[in-house]
Amino acid sequence: MTLNVSRQDYPTDSMAAVVPVMEQSLSDSLETIETSHDARADAIWDSLNVVRVRCVGDPHALMPETRESWLLAMQVHSAVFAAAATGQETVTCEIRQEERRLATTGPQVHLHAGNWVNAFYLALICRETARLDMLARIPVSLLRDFGGAFDEYLYAWVETLQSFWLHRDDLREHLVRAVDLSTPGKARVLDRAEVSMLRRPPIMMLYRYLRNDPAGFDEALADAVHRHKQYWTATEDRTVNITGVVAIAPLALACLAKANGFPMETRSAYLPEALLDFARHNKPDA
Repeated sequence: MTLNVSRQDYPTDSMAAVVPVMEQSLSDSLETIETSHDARADAIWDSLNVVRVRCVGDPHALMPETRESWLLAMQVHSAVFAAAATGQETVTCEIRQEERRLATTGPQVHLHAGNWVNAFYLALICRETARLDMLARIPVSLLRDFGGAFDEYLYAWVETLQSFWLHRDDLREHLVRAVDLSTPGKARVLDRAEVSMLRRPPIMMLYRYLRNDPAGFDEALADAVHRHKQYWTATEDRTVNITGVVAIAPLALACLAKANGFPMETRSAYLPEALLDFARHNKPDA
């Protein structure tokens, strides 16, 4: 039985009006992304905001411009991390059909586990295996060195995703640890509601995927989308916050499962339909 989870209404006209402004801000950041740390941090932020605002008026990502914005966000996120851990002075990355030579860096404030997870999700959505390979080899120690603080579950989740993608023997160990540490009562930085409704559900989705349980995975996906909606409609401010437009983490895991033959009955504007079948609309090396 198909399950539809509706998305809250957003002010479509006013959101559409800010798309050119956000895209210009992103373009400005890309002009100096090769050498500027500030530009890289801004590009990460701007690229995600562009995809979210575009999905307000195009909830199923049917427009080529919307899908291209997801590709660009993926390219930006991956490029920033590709330049993070290398023995070379520069690294060449494709961004917006143009090769960019990014000066390499050590730890930076924008090279944290939260941005790494988003980069991994975007690469899953866009079916970018080479970029996933690169991200899976980023040392977790580098993500810890950025100077900020995250709940420990996030690092366990990074290690889980890396071990999963690289087929390491310690996958079960990291997954069990991620499940344990994502218990809301163990949160120290995020509030318990965010951990329970947004952070823990994707971990349970991966658990169902690894058990090769399509029915259980679809149930976990439905639960994740329901919790996403509950969180982003709990207050008036959250309801209009564009961060909640797309359930990026559940979408990424759903893309992984669908690419590997899992049938899904859960439907929602939080899960843009065209992105679930991204490879059919966009070439993998776009």
